[in-house]
Amino acid sequence: MDYSNFLMMKEELSLIAVMVILLLYDLMASKNGLRYFQPVACILFGVHTLLNIVPGVAGEAFGGMYQYTPMMGVVKSILNVGTLIVLMQAEGWLKSDTTVHKRGEFYFLTLTTLLGMYFMISAGNFLFFFIGLETASIPMATLVAFDKFKRESAEAGAKYILNAVFASGLSLYGMSLIYGTTGTLYFDDIPAAVNGSPLQIMAFLFFVVGLFFKISLVPFHQWTPDVYQGAPTTVTSYLSVISKGAAVFVLMTILMKVFSPIAAQWQGVLYGVIIATITIANLFAIRQRNIKRFLAYSSISQAGYIVLGVISASALGMTSLVYYILVYMVSNLAAFGVISAIENRSGKVTIDDYNGLYATNPKLVLVMTLAMFSLAGIPPFAGFFSKFFIFAAAAQQGYYILVLIALINTIISLYYYLLVVKAMFINKNEAPIAAFRSDGYMRASLVACSMGILLLGVLSVVYDRISLLSYGM
Repeated sequence: MDYSNFLMMKEELSLIAVMVILLLYDLMASKNGLRYFQPVACILFGVHTLLNIVPGVAGEAFGGMYQYTPMMGVVKSILNVGTLIVLMQAEGWLKSDTTVHKRGEFYFLTLTTLLGMYFMISAGNFLFFFIGLETASIPMATLVAFDKFKRESAEAGAKYILNAVFASGLSLYGMSLIYGTTGTLYFDDIPAAVNGSPLQIMAFLFFVVGLFFKISLVPFHQWTPDVYQGAPTTVTSYLSVISKGAAVFVLMTILMKVFSPIAAQWQGVLYGVIIATITIANLFAIRQRNIKRFLAYSSISQAGYIVLGVISASALGMTSLVYYILVYMVSNLAAFGVISAIENRSGKVTIDDYNGLYATNPKLVLVMTLAMFSLAGIPPFAGFFSKFFIFAAAAQQGYYILVLIALINTIISLYYYLLVVKAMFINKNEAPIAAFRSDGYMRASLVACSMGILLLGVLSVVYDRISLLSYGM
């Protein structure tokens, strides 16, 4: 084997280096030295993010098992930025009595899941893809159950791992059928042997179950509300954004690269899944009073919108999907950051607890309002343009009825997102959550997310203006 192949994996090698350094630091540092674990970890991961933020040259390694394109590099950079924000938001929670001695474990598990997502994104072979899938899934179950002395966290971890094992088993069975009917596991070689036989269609359906589970698409979504509610809020935000973003990109890549000969069949499957996902999630979100369960159904609905980019199976769809992931990341992490800050200080997690919050914590209310407006798709915030681009990609391929249904559901989602804003600004509360000041890491992360929501919206307007001028309009 030519070890120069490893040079193609610069993101993975850089991340492994960060993991090893942090692991040794956690094991060897004195009690006083561990006080600086958080800044050291954030600085190291920030350096890793900056070193890999510029996409490299396309290529492959290990005979095509590992592949790299500039778009893959962009997605990995987006996941890096999101993970860094999550790590910053975790500081307040990790300082609690139950987790203060487990910082090293939290970082190692989190970065291990990120490494698995890297493998999934760059996989050129189903075997390598499955290694990445399991590397991302198994540590995630441990993170969900990280507060093991809390019944809700332990229960959420059990539910997650049982559902993940079932979904992975079905996906692995689908891969075995793909290998049995095509004679290869390499993405580049499979399309020539795909003829749309009933066995291959069944193999495809079994395979996509695993990714549908990670994305939380209906009917593989039922674990999501319970796990989001029971898991530590920091883990919930990571699960809802980073894991989902990686899985959606991988889904689109594999469908376009491997299953392109049966595009008509899988587009039909996605058509029904998108409608069911957006509609059911919106209807259930209206009924939620726990804000973490509320955002769980919101994330299920957002997953349905993201998959609109997948069904378009075009270059515009791919670009719109990556942009949607970026906007969704800053918007959702802003919302979960506010929830985490409030929960760490007061332990309150219901929407009714947010009544009158503006009177005591106006800055947190401003951030949450920006996040809700962006998730709802209200102009001129970034969420409006991400939805516009993803709808345009689907409409370009002739999915007008699907886009219409998605637009109607956007109106429904606008109602329940504004319920949170109404609670904070309008609803009266005799004893609102007391005023408090978040730690510096949390404040920096919320400022970054807020600036992302605003700047991405402004940049989208500028891009749209330039596009109109270029066409002489």
